[in-house]
Amino acid sequence: MKILAVETATRCHSVAIIDDHQVLAEETHPDCASHASVLVPTIDRLLQPLGLLINQLDGLAVSLGPGSFTGLRVGLSTMMGFRVATQLPLVTVPTLEGMAWNMKGETKPVCPILKASRGEVYWAVFQWKGDQLERMSEDRHGPLLQLIDSIENATILFGEGWLAHASELHKLLGKKAIPGPDEAMKPSAISVAFSSLSSFRSRQYAGGQLSPRYIQRAEAEVQWEAKARKASISNSN
Repeated sequence: MKILAVETATRCHSVAIIDDHQVLAEETHPDCASHASVLVPTIDRLLQPLGLLINQLDGLAVSLGPGSFTGLRVGLSTMMGFRVATQLPLVTVPTLEGMAWNMKGETKPVCPILKASRGEVYWAVFQWKGDQLERMSEDRHGPLLQLIDSIENATILFGEGWLAHASELHKLLGKKAIPGPDEAMKPSAISVAFSSLSSFRSRQYAGGQLSPRYIQRAEAEVQWEAKARKASISNSN
């Protein structure tokens, strides 16, 4: 089963083509300023040496979020356009779930972390049970103090959110914080592709109406925290 997968949820730009569990082609740009200008040329560059047209593939997979508003829109709209043009099935993969595939085979819980606005983060906790990935928490969005409440045991932490807050998370979590390997830190289209295979085999395809997966905290919670910070500052003066 030949799958074209796209990962544009962060500034890391990644495209891959797999055939079942064999990687046929892959290209990753760690820091992409404009997904829109490079995505389709990257796809063309990967298909040509393989002698394939996009309609000769078996399916399309795309990272759904959470992540960058613009990046997710570019990836999703591009793959939806290919779906219309080729009539190929499309599978969407939650970005954090795809990242958990970076750590396939790890026996400890794994927690991919992405940066969000206002110094907050996105995260979720997963556990590999043999070849099966089990979700231990829903995708979450919030400050670091909420993240640490999700970490009950020694857990592999990785992703751009870990890199941005490693020092603070080490202090807050102590020995429960185990850094992931360097190669797992970036979202990967290869992992998105592998994660999508079970959905293709069970024909769990994306529906017609799609939008990026944004995990936002309730506005009331954000406003309450802002008021609490202001009150704390006033009391300290």
